[in-house]
Amino acid sequence: MSRLGIRRRLGRLPGVGRLVRGLAPLRAQAHELGALVAASWRRSLQLRVVVSTLALSSAVVLVLGLVLQSEIAERLLQSKINGALVQAETGRVVLEGELSGVDPDREGAQEILNAALQRLTNTEDASPGTSTAGEFRAALTSGIGNGPEVFSGPVDEVTPEQRATVAEGGVSRQYTTVDGVPTLVIGQPVSTAGRDLQFYLLFPLEGERLTLNLVQSTLIVGGLVLLVLLAAIASLVTRQVVRPIREAADVAERFAGGHLDERMAARGEDEVARLAESYNEMAGSLAAQIAQLEEFGALQRRFTSDVSHELRTPLTTVRMAADVLYASRDELLPALRRSSELLVTELDRFEELLADLLEISRLDAGVAELGAEQIDLSAVVRRAVGAVRGLAADAGTELVLDLPSGEYVEADPRRVERIVRNLVANAIDHGEGMPVEVTMAGDPASVAVLVRDHGVGLRPGEADLVFNRFWRAEESRARRSGGTGLGLSISIEDARLHGGWLQAWGEPGNGSAFRLTLPRLVGGHISASPLPLGPPSGDDDTERRRDGRPGTSVPTPPRGVVSRREETRPACEDEVRALRADEPAPVVPAERAITDPGVQR
Repeated sequence: MSRLGIRRRLGRLPGVGRLVRGLAPLRAQAHELGALVAASWRRSLQLRVVVSTLALSSAVVLVLGLVLQSEIAERLLQSKINGALVQAETGRVVLEGELSGVDPDREGAQEILNAALQRLTNTEDASPGTSTAGEFRAALTSGIGNGPEVFSGPVDEVTPEQRATVAEGGVSRQYTTVDGVPTLVIGQPVSTAGRDLQFYLLFPLEGERLTLNLVQSTLIVGGLVLLVLLAAIASLVTRQVVRPIREAADVAERFAGGHLDERMAARGEDEVARLAESYNEMAGSLAAQIAQLEEFGALQRRFTSDVSHELRTPLTTVRMAADVLYASRDELLPALRRSSELLVTELDRFEELLADLLEISRLDAGVAELGAEQIDLSAVVRRAVGAVRGLAADAGTELVLDLPSGEYVEADPRRVERIVRNLVANAIDHGEGMPVEVTMAGDPASVAVLVRDHGVGLRPGEADLVFNRFWRAEESRARRSGGTGLGLSISIEDARLHGGWLQAWGEPGNGSAFRLTLPRLVGGHISASPLPLGPPSGDDDTERRRDGRPGTSVPTPPRGVVSRREETRPACEDEVRALRADEPAPVVPAERAITDPGVQR
């Protein structure tokens, strides 16, 4: 039976369900504690070093304690055995001298044995029951012979196996337990006038056991104190290494955050000081290069802006002259008439290029303003499509719209309209007269607009370049819209201002698709797009959106962008915020949209 089936059966038992529900908070707390410990283990080098040192030190202390305890116990027992053997031999000699004329099988042998043992324990003017091996007790027995057994002392505490060994004439040494006390028993035969007697000395090992307990407790306390000291030493030593690393990490984070004057403090002449000096030199070099690049960028943006502004005055004059020539073109020669028409057309394109250059300069300078307001995105998309219907009619391209109303977003309508207009014009230019589909859909967190054409498509690697400035897929193609080459570059910057995505997909011969995904609220995070990017027949997009991998997109707005929001918000905004709070963590998007040939995103 599977584990799941066993759990279901246990859950049906009376009282088990209540027990499981009661233990649920404890399991949750244990899970949180485990997650906290795991996070601390991953993030703290000092904790890992201290714990590793404690683990290795514990193993070393344990092995050392066991070796010391084993060695001390062996020495104590060996000393006890040596003393016991000497005492047993001395007692045997004394007893044989006193019992040399005694026959254990005659009457009165009992009193003789008792008297002999009494004299044995009182020899050498020592305290009763003491010897070089410590306290002992003596026992004599005749064993089972021709007559009844005659014995004196605690013979019943000797094991039958040892008595059998001594009865055969051998010397026996055995450990036993008497009333819970470990005892060493030495047995050997004693010669008499009759048959041999069995002589036993019983040495209790209680003193040795107490000594071993004292040694063991001392080793345990000493080991614990040693481990605490080792942990403190490891913590102090590790801190000396970890603290400069933490300081370096903090300085690097502040430096990466834009504080280019952050430097590490160099103390001494060791490796850490050399690291600090090297880092400070690197930071100084990077700060100088960044300042130089910022200066060059500012000069470039100022140059572009100044040139764009300065060109407007002569352009206005040329425009007036061109309009006069164009108005009287019917009176001109055919060649001059064609020249006037070309002049007006190129002037229109030149004015559009100047406007795009000014917009690019504002975006590069980070001073672009986002006039966000609550809008119905379908109305904005319809206005953008209406602006290029004349271009579609000239190209014989059908515009297929699927724009459900009621999809409200907080966005800048001018910028969104410009994005959609650029995408639709680009689709008409490259659609080869095939229908261009404009689709819109939304979910609780975002709204997407997809522009799909069925023309030449994009070759592998071209979607990395499609948003670059002045890049065109086919240089030889005559563009109907007469674009400046900056439309998609401005579009991706406009999408970035909203915190949205602008993504591209394409296949040679199967057309291309551009998808704009905007959050419901400016600055909101997007984890998935409501519309698939590739062909509708693909299934990969669903899986990718379920995994929270939206594909390629533009990042959230850069710092320094001013966002002007309306003071009034719709009543449903709180609901949108609540739905957005349940979304998964945002995925860090890529800088450019890429092509994934043959695979739908």
